[in-house]
Amino acid sequence: MFRGVTLVLATLTVGIMAGIFQVYAYSIMPGLGRTDDRTFVGAFQQVDKAILNPLFLLTFMGAFVFTALAMALSFGKDGRSALPWLIVATLLYLLVLIVTFAVNVPMNDALRAAGAPDTISDLAAVRERFDEAKWVRWNLVRAIACTGAFGALIWSLVQHGRSTG
Repeated sequence: MFRGVTLVLATLTVGIMAGIFQVYAYSIMPGLGRTDDRTFVGAFQQVDKAILNPLFLLTFMGAFVFTALAMALSFGKDGRSALPWLIVATLLYLLVLIVTFAVNVPMNDALRAAGAPDTISDLAAVRERFDEAKWVRWNLVRAIACTGAFGALIWSLVQHGRSTG
């Protein structure tokens, strides 16, 4: 039963994260991309500040913890049919974490460090150094990898149901 609960929690949290990355890819960044430099810098800084909250962090890190735990609990005889899909899901979400901490977070931090838009003398230069296109490309990698992990987790739930049903 613990394995099943862990698998459901992994699927829920990874699914939520896939949705978050997709919302950035399909609406937030295209919308911000159409704004002037002051609006872009200020809005991005505020969105980045707002997302750093306990619920988001619990979901973001919980997705990896629950997925890895579901994988670890599936090494036994009963979990073997779901195991390959759990390995795939864990590796794909690990890619999400690596991209996030190696690319997107440092870019977010650099934009935050530029200061409030009202104190920046050259907003266009700050926006250019941020490199929206790079941030968007790597976020798309996160969205695709996380959606793949979500799909693998859904299929592992199917396999888990077949092996316990």
